[in-house]
Amino acid sequence: MAEIVNLRRARKQRQRAEKDATAQANRVHFGQTKEARRRDTMTREQQRRAHDGHRLEAESRPSAPGEEP
Repeated sequence: MAEIVNLRRARKQRQRAEKDATAQANRVHFGQTKEARRRDTMTREQQRRAHDGHRLEAESRPSAPGEEP
């Protein structure tokens, strides 16, 4: 005799397995270690500070003709 299968339960189990496989693929593709995230954050912060350090102040900017000081 064949085993009785609850179709709803089998469908949900199959969907969970597909979702887990997709999640695993995303972890491999998009995942970063905590150290890599920290290093990237520090690098972006250093670049932002270097960029901000090269900004000209609004007071020292020469005004263009027709522009009010």
